[in-house]
Amino acid sequence: MSDPAARMSGAVEWQPGHVPGAGHQVPVRIFRPAAGHRGWLVWAHGGSWHSGSVAGWHRSCADLARLAGCAVLSVDYRLAPDHPHPAALEDVLAAVEWAQQKSDQEGLPAVSVGGDSSGATIAASAAVVLRDEQRPLTAQLLAYPPLDPECRAPSYTRYFDNFPSPELLATAWRSYRRNGTKVPASLPSTPFEVEDLTGLAPAVLGVGEFDAVADDVREYARRLARAGNDLEFEEFPRMMHGAFLQPGHSGAGSTGPHALRPWLAAALGRRLAAAGAPLDSGSLA
Repeated sequence: MSDPAARMSGAVEWQPGHVPGAGHQVPVRIFRPAAGHRGWLVWAHGGSWHSGSVAGWHRSCADLARLAGCAVLSVDYRLAPDHPHPAALEDVLAAVEWAQQKSDQEGLPAVSVGGDSSGATIAASAAVVLRDEQRPLTAQLLAYPPLDPECRAPSYTRYFDNFPSPELLATAWRSYRRNGTKVPASLPSTPFEVEDLTGLAPAVLGVGEFDAVADDVREYARRLARAGNDLEFEEFPRMMHGAFLQPGHSGAGSTGPHALRPWLAAALGRRLAAAGAPLDSGSLA
């Protein structure tokens, strides 16, 4: 990693850096609880595959690291339209590979992948690729991923002024997927393209009641359950899209707009405990 001088964000140390990708360096931002961590979480930010950055997700990822007691590797993956699918997926997979190597060095058995919105779509696709490559994950944390490129589910139009709108999101999908240009089946743009969903990493899947993508997420939860996967699903009353970025947070038992982040963190914490991950107290330097 570059810039060995760690900075503080509350009770979390962080620093920018790069991990090696396929022919380029992938920018990342790494967060580590000052008290130590029990595993790694590779995080893909939202932004409809066309926007977003590790800087824009700084506070949310630092908070997630603190609440979950894990190191978070936030990925500044390449954005569409200049870099359509599978560029973002490849960057996230490169970050997972780095985290797994780092985890092995630290003697930690736990690496997970996650994301919010379009980042969660990328993370879910990464979990499929990693299963196929027999590279184990502790968990996949998925916050309200859009999963159908056609945006056909009733939830997209069920409520007035839904966000994201099906028109804008479908346009983003087309640009991200090169207007339907085929890519290898081994690199899916959405797990809805995948027929065999057995044997995936344990899934933590959350969405809001008023989220436009809620039906996509409910359907994916059903598919994961039918395939026999370990699944933790939560639908938050009155919550809309983008809640992962809401400032502040409530207690783990809350159902308000700030409940998603502590719920994700608590679920990951349980997975880390079940994996028997020891506490690593090493610094970033």
